[in-house]
Amino acid sequence: MRKSTIVALVLAMVVGVLPPLSARSRKKGEETSSGAFQKPLPKDQRVEQALNRLTFGARPGDEERVKSIGLNKWIDLELHPNRIRENPVLTAKLKELDSLFMSSREMVQNYPAPQMVRQMVNGGLPYPSDPDRRMMIQKLVARFERRQQKGQNGESDPELARLLTADQMRQLRAGTPEQRLAAFEAIPIDQRDEVLAELPPGVLQGLFVVAPPELRRKFELAAGPQQVVARDLGEGKLLRAIYSNRQLEEVLVDFWFNHFNVFLDKGADRYLVTAYERDVIRPRVLGKFRDLLEATAKSPAMLFYLDNWQSVGSPARAAARRGLNENYGRELLELHSLGVDGGYTQKDVTEVARCFTGWTIRQPQLGGEFFFNERTHDKGEKTVLGVRIPAGGGIEDGEKVLDIVSRRPATAHFVSNKLAQRFVADDPPPALVERMAQTFLKTGGDLRAVMKTMLDSKEFWSVGAFRSKFKSPLEMVASSVRTLSGDVEFAFALNNQVTQLGEPLYRKLEPTGYSNSSAEWMNSASLLARMNFALNLANNRVPGVKVAAAEAASQGEASMGISLGSPEFQKH
Repeated sequence: MRKSTIVALVLAMVVGVLPPLSARSRKKGEETSSGAFQKPLPKDQRVEQALNRLTFGARPGDEERVKSIGLNKWIDLELHPNRIRENPVLTAKLKELDSLFMSSREMVQNYPAPQMVRQMVNGGLPYPSDPDRRMMIQKLVARFERRQQKGQNGESDPELARLLTADQMRQLRAGTPEQRLAAFEAIPIDQRDEVLAELPPGVLQGLFVVAPPELRRKFELAAGPQQVVARDLGEGKLLRAIYSNRQLEEVLVDFWFNHFNVFLDKGADRYLVTAYERDVIRPRVLGKFRDLLEATAKSPAMLFYLDNWQSVGSPARAAARRGLNENYGRELLELHSLGVDGGYTQKDVTEVARCFTGWTIRQPQLGGEFFFNERTHDKGEKTVLGVRIPAGGGIEDGEKVLDIVSRRPATAHFVSNKLAQRFVADDPPPALVERMAQTFLKTGGDLRAVMKTMLDSKEFWSVGAFRSKFKSPLEMVASSVRTLSGDVEFAFALNNQVTQLGEPLYRKLEPTGYSNSSAEWMNSASLLARMNFALNLANNRVPGVKVAAAEAASQGEASMGISLGSPEFQKH
């Protein structure tokens, strides 16, 4: 497609998607949308609304399936995901990403960072029990030591010249991905691990995109074991978004991870985030908010990310050479519960931080678990939001804080507003938020009940809510693949695409997480990138993904890529 045509399409998208800019237009739009939330959505659009908001996009046949089940019954099933049989295709694909099922300690051992490898060499850590991984890490260590001794840091290691012919080296370095794979598979099996340990990262990346699953893992290990954990996380999220039969659960896992955001690339969190999402967030997205709040507070991933594991109360500060850290106390009040206007003061932040001293981690760099350290806890009297917490307490001081904030009306309103912003509209109707908040308070923070209040509301099923949201990069990529019934062999390239569109998964540095507001994703550069992705996907130019639309596009019919890049598809 010519560049001028793409530019014209993007300009049309900008006009069709971006909101009005003038104050007068905004005021008029607000008045119109307020009335639109009172106008019922036509019945023939209700299934589309449900699929747009409660899933990562409709697949072919989903609308008919929902109608056959009945919309109300389908929603009830989505609110009870344990009643839905998971897609066996997803189960099989996730098995290839084995770090998703490991404990944090197992990940450190099986996919060690360079400093962990050095500890293995020195006997401080055990090698992986899996013989293939053990051998690969031993060979990586040997290569590192050899290059250190010889002062080599380039790609011209003489070991490759010993192992390969000049023609084989030329094919592996300069051939097409298919030629590289053929050259590698021609190497005798008993020599492959040695060759893998010597190949430069650029060659390994070229092999990865065409390799079968069992070889892809070997290539990943050779390129750098520690990278596997982050890659598995990103691929796993995309595979679940695309294939899972429990779509609302996946949407909520993404929502609550952002609410309780943790940054993957902060030190030990590289090995702690997997268990955080799997064991802390996922099981509680439709449970009690108080349980979710406590689980995140005690999570090693959160304790490390916000530095609470190093927070020490008086009089232990001098001995530990550390002090009180207020990061978690502040974010607990501002982002996790009450909200920035929730009625707390700086004094409350300090008092909360004192309550959570002693909440720490055993050996975080080795994937350690939560424990309460009595010696570093501040046992003095505290007052949080006007509630006195007596002196002499222990771990229960922090638990009392969680009780206090989880019961506050400000928390009920803040959480309800965020849910309504994600599922209804960027500026949700206040009356709806108030009803959701009342449900929160009456049920002790039952998140399933709060969701049901929203899904039973006239506002959710209104003209004002219909197609009023703009998709995030994750939603856009996942919904595109679902729309085209894409077969995902591996999701590495899709993960990179989400990053290029501005949403690197698990890598939001700030504790705010990614926004639920459409405004964060609406700009002309992003729209151009979305159009380019849509065209590449529809024409089968995204590695690891096969779709059925390429044949129709090649015959000169209306391009599915243009459809996926259109303003209509960007909204949901």
